[in-house]
Amino acid sequence: MGEEKFVAGMALLRLLSGTVELTAAVLMLHFHSLETAFRINGFLGLVGPSVLILVSALGLSGLAGQIPSWKLGVIAFGVACILIGTRS
Repeated sequence: MGEEKFVAGMALLRLLSGTVELTAAVLMLHFHSLETAFRINGFLGLVGPSVLILVSALGLSGLAGQIPSWKLGVIAFGVACILIGTRS
């Protein structure tokens, strides 16, 4: 699989994530309810880290043959730190 396919996959996942975010914003405005908006926001709190993990995994798999394995470990550790640091 060429590098372009990994980049395209990462971009596609981010576009999908952005579409989910915009849809959520429209739904919040449509329902005009603080409770519903709060629930939608909670759902987005689950989607965000999932997208981060998927996009990072796709990028790491694309880099696997190009950089030393210890650097892949450092990147994976950094992603884990982001997830742990943003946990509520």
